[in-house]
Amino acid sequence: MTKIDSLSDNPVPSRTGYYRWTVCALLFFATTINYIDRQVLGILAPTLQKAIGWDQIDYGYIVTAFSAAYAIGLLTVGRFVDKVGTKIGYGISIFVWSIAAMAHALVNTVLGFGIARFLLGLGESGNFPAAIKSTAEWFPKKERALATGIFNSGANIGAVIAPLVVPWLTMTWSWREAFIFTGALGFIWVVLWAFMYQIPQRHKKVSAEELAYIESDPEEPESAKIPWLSLLKHKQTWAFVIGKFLTDPIWWFYLYWLPLFLNERYHLDLSQIGLPLIVIYTMTSVGSIGGGWLSGAFIKKGWSINKGRKIVMLICAIVIVPIVFASVVPEWWAVFLIGLAAAAHQGWSANLFTTASDMFPKKAVASVVGLGGMAGAIGGMFIATGAGFILQFTHSYVILFMICGTVYLLALLIFQLLAPKMQAAAI
Repeated sequence: MTKIDSLSDNPVPSRTGYYRWTVCALLFFATTINYIDRQVLGILAPTLQKAIGWDQIDYGYIVTAFSAAYAIGLLTVGRFVDKVGTKIGYGISIFVWSIAAMAHALVNTVLGFGIARFLLGLGESGNFPAAIKSTAEWFPKKERALATGIFNSGANIGAVIAPLVVPWLTMTWSWREAFIFTGALGFIWVVLWAFMYQIPQRHKKVSAEELAYIESDPEEPESAKIPWLSLLKHKQTWAFVIGKFLTDPIWWFYLYWLPLFLNERYHLDLSQIGLPLIVIYTMTSVGSIGGGWLSGAFIKKGWSINKGRKIVMLICAIVIVPIVFASVVPEWWAVFLIGLAAAAHQGWSANLFTTASDMFPKKAVASVVGLGGMAGAIGGMFIATGAGFILQFTHSYVILFMICGTVYLLALLIFQLLAPKMQAAAI
């Protein structure tokens, strides 16, 4: 059996076992369901705009309700997951958001949709803190970016499945059934999670060799309970939080406004909008997995974690810049530029997520990710309300795509200033 002796040169023993990748698959499917439920509203926005009678500002407020709840949920959900564990915390989260997703079928007003989105945001706020903590529990540092990229690509797969399924459900039955059927998927996952998940130290299907590999990183010293506010004292926390605040809203803008953009700019209806969205989100799957794989490959070649993560984040930030032209080019050029930018966003996101587990001990990871997610949700509130007003009064997406194309370079600059060497936080 091959000896594991360093972070940069440690091949997986040939008989290690691979149950950790089954766990990664569960995280992937949870994230897929998360984004199916989240994207239904965006796909149906042109249809609901006519059926319910809202304008761009009303729609912005509905999206803001989700963002506000997401921020509130992330304020506490990370601590909740750290306290009760990933098995219970993740299960409760997806149970709540599945009920909320189905509840959209019961409403008929802007206020009703706002309430349903608020409840959905509260439930969905648990997904990424729990998934990142599960990754930290099941994977050594050299594999975490790849594992994160794989489960995070569920966001893209969900975004591909939704435009395939939601228009068909809507045209076959109605928009209400679209919410009911997609929302019910989460209950299947809860059952699988209950029977298949446990931390590796207690799991009967984890071999001694695989457990040794999972625990191959230098042992973290025991520490007392980490006060939530104490995390704010560390520059590493602010590097992660500001990165999420600036870049998460861009992804949310894609989810909620791309169908409206394609409808308003290129006059695509519900039966035509699926293919462009499928192309865009298929590209993002490549970006998510590729971005996670690339930094891991750099690290295995001997690069430091700091250099490996940041070089990939820089590449992603540069690739995103051409999206500034998306609103002034022909339809399929716009699809390509948006798909390229969305793919690079996911590569960026996989590495940014992983920096939390790179810089903080496992018992603080979910809390740090929760803080970052809260900041991203607050940023999402700004872009949701702002986009509604910008579009209502300018009838143009130029300003919004300019923001999308430039904010990542700013975020990376701030991250570098706050965490130049990505040293472990002294907790």
